[in-house]
Parts: sequence; structure tokens; C-alpha cells
Amino acid sequence: MSEKIKILPDDEYNRTLLSRAHPPEWENPEPASRYNLVVIGAGTAGLVTAMGVATMGARVALVEKHLMGGDCLNTGCVPSKAVIRSARVVGEIWHAADFGIKAENCAQADFPEVMERMRRLRAQISQNDSAQRYRDAGVDVFLGEGRFIDRRSLEVGGKTLRFKKAVITTGARPFHPPIEGLDEAGFVTSDTVFSLTERPNRLAVIGGGPIGCELSQAFRRLGSEVTIIQRGPQFLPREDPDAAMLLGKVLEKEGIRCLLGSDIKRVTVENGKKVVHVVYKGKEEKVEADEILVGTGRVPNVDGLNLEAAGVEYDSRKGVHVNKYFQTTNRRIYAAGDICFPYQFTHIAEAAARIVIQNALFLRSKKHNSMVIPWCTYTDPEIAHVGMYEKDAQEKGIPVDTFVHYFKDVDRAVLDGEDAGFIKVHVKKGKDKILGATIVASHAGEMISEFTLAMTTGKGLKTLVNVIHPYPTQTDAIKRVSSQYYAQKFSPFLKKILTRWFAWRR
Repeated sequence: MSEKIKILPDDEYNRTLLSRAHPPEWENPEPASRYNLVVIGAGTAGLVTAMGVATMGARVALVEKHLMGGDCLNTGCVPSKAVIRSARVVGEIWHAADFGIKAENCAQADFPEVMERMRRLRAQISQNDSAQRYRDAGVDVFLGEGRFIDRRSLEVGGKTLRFKKAVITTGARPFHPPIEGLDEAGFVTSDTVFSLTERPNRLAVIGGGPIGCELSQAFRRLGSEVTIIQRGPQFLPREDPDAAMLLGKVLEKEGIRCLLGSDIKRVTVENGKKVVHVVYKGKEEKVEADEILVGTGRVPNVDGLNLEAAGVEYDSRKGVHVNKYFQTTNRRIYAAGDICFPYQFTHIAEAAARIVIQNALFLRSKKHNSMVIPWCTYTDPEIAHVGMYEKDAQEKGIPVDTFVHYFKDVDRAVLDGEDAGFIKVHVKKGKDKILGATIVASHAGEMISEFTLAMTTGKGLKTLVNVIHPYPTQTDAIKRVSSQYYAQKFSPFLKKILTRWFAWRR
């Protein structure tokens, strides 16, 4: 019988989630004499790998010590986007007067109801990742902590699983920064924030990355007073600076206090309140909060696996070491997802799993550096990106041409009241080959795939400019920014020649 796990709060929805993600009465099967593949970790990468291989008729074992579905289902994409959607409704009501709708004092978020909706929808979606579904598909599901015994076997719940090949997909967890007094004061992370049932009146957010920005805006719209404390000079440090600056202005306009370039000295508890002591603009000040949310990155889950026995090299910061085929230092063992890859996104974990299936069971021919990787931060507006930034091209010595089109010049965006944002595209200088693109828009995550498809198939701006987009849509901005490639070719000299040619033709 598997280890008892609790999900808070203990309501009907979380009980349903638990019954699927880690059934309390689950009995592990008797192991096969040898498995074609053993997968350790039932997050996105593990689930895709196990199901993909099982459908081919191979004998597969899947090991999970906590919850099936991993971060995405339980503490990441699914719960966060449910809460963000509720918060976006509030944002729309805030701006109702701009559309001729009188809605004064109507946007009063019921925080417990918002969180209950999230738990209900998460439980509904959990059926897709349930232990029973994978058992029915022919996967031997073992709930418990897996630990390698040697290079070709591991142990879980007192049972030995021998394998021909194995895949490590144990993911990552929130990083706990070593801030004096933080542990004593208490805090939440992306792993625990969705267990809240009461809204914190004052929320201090440590970290201005995707998690910090998304949840700061969501909690502000749901009624919390929010302060973001970011050590660096901009939000989303790896993003396009113009995109990050635009987002910062939006957050401040919505009433979020943004302390960029600040340094946290310590955390204390004073009169029952948590106090973050911050040096901001050369002066020390106190940020009082009912709750502290820490969003300072993630670290790989390598502890407890006994990787040394398996001959798998790793470190605590980068995780399991893999080559371009996702193969570890043990040629029989692969890894996929957050445990080994710097791009920690659900869709990348899925893509990596498909590469691993091909390389582990068939010909070792698919390389991870062939992936065209998009991502999106789900603030409002969203920020989506694929490929290189301008700084990346400069570091590689690649000269670029950059084209920008603003949504204030896109009819549908203006009509929708969603004209804050832009599309920025980098191409190889003098060519139409797309090196990278950034979109800042209300639906940027839905739009970036057109650039991703073009880059994946080797198509450039010449192709995109000839794609007919319905009018009026916001995707018309893609056509408009692509058309700038042709516009730049009409130099004053060429325009002068054409003017004379047209005059001669009259």
C-alpha cells in the first residue's frame, strides 16, 4: 500500500484529485522480470514517455512518490491558469467603463469561491493523469519513492524493478532562498499557494520572474495589496527589455508596488505580521505582509534517487547531466524535463519525452538542440517568445534586422481595448530567415505559434506576409510586421527608379 498523502484543504475536490493522483488504497503490482522501460517521475515528461511506449506494446513501469500529473496538474499550469482566468475577469470589469458599461463597485472577488473553482477544475482535469488510466493502458504504476540499486535496476516499496532502459523525469521544486528569518516567519511557494482558502490582505512577493509576476497581478486583482521585491533591475530578466518595461508599467498602474533593484536583508515577525526588511534605492524600509510568496526559481529533484549507484552524473543546480540526445552518463538511462533541461515548461517536457522515446527505444538520432522552443508568461498582457533575442544574436556574432509593429496600429486590438503591446521580430540581416520573435499582447501565447511553425519548417517572413489572415483579428499584426521586410527593400534609390518607370508607363 502506498504512502499516505494529504492535499489541503480537505474538501470533495481535493479528495477526488487524491483518489486519481495518488489513491490511498493503491496496491503496487508485482514487477515483471524485466521492463523495456522504467520511468521515474509521473509529471508531464514521465506521463508522455510511459503512455507513448506502452501504446507501442512495450512493457513499461512508472514510478511516482507524490502525485501523478506532477507540477503541471497539481501546483503549476492548471491551478495557476484557473486563478489567473478569474483575475482576468476582474481586470475586464475594472475597464468596463471604457466599453460604455457601468460597473462601478461590481468587481468584488470572492477569494474562497475563486480557489474552490480552481480545485473543482483541477479535479476534473486530473482524470487525464490518473493512476488508474495508466494502469488501464498497460503501464505498471508503482506509487512510492524510487531509488536506484545499480546501473540496471531500482527499488520502490520493497520491490525491485529491472530494466533494459530507464528515464529520469522527477522534475524540479521551488528554490528556498537563504534569507535570514524567512523560514521562521513562514512563506508560501508555487507548491503551496494554491492551498490558500483566505485571501492575504497584504502580499509580499519575492522574485519578479514569471511566477512572481503572474501571481502578483492575479492576487492584486483578487483584492490583495501586493509588493514585488525584485533583486535585478527589470522584471522577467531573460525577456526582451521593452516587453519587461511595458509589463512593469502595467503592474504599477494596477496598484502593485514594484521594488526593482532591491536587496532583502532579513525577515522578521512583528506584532503578528511578517516584515521583509528591504534596501531600496539606498534606503532600508519595511514591507509588512500577511503572507510572503517566494518565486525565486526552481531546483532539480535529484535527492534520494541514489544516482551514484546508477552511474548517473548530476549536480544540485543543473540536475542530471545529459548529452544532446537526453542520454545520461549511464548509456541505458535517459532524462527529460525539468530534471535536466534549463527550459522548464510543460510543453518542452512533452517534446523532450518524445525525443527520448525515439532515442531510447529506436535509433539514437533525435537531438534536443533541434527544438524550436516557445514560451509564454501569462500576465495581462501576456509575453510570448520563441528563438533568439537580439542580445543572443549579438553574442553569436549574427547581424540582425529587427522589425516591430505595435498593437495600437491593429484595428481589432484597438476595438478590443487590448492595444498595449507589440510584435518584435529578428531576422538575419538582409534575409527573411526568422531568428526570434517576441509578442506582448492579451493573447500572445495563442499567437506565437505562427512564428514557431515558420521557424520549425524553415519558412521566413516572405511566407508569413503571404498568409491571409481574417480581418479584423489581432493576428493581422503578424502579417503587418512581416510586410516590413519588403518595405525596407524599397530604398530611396529603388523608389526613385520605380517612380520613373511608372511615369514612363503612363
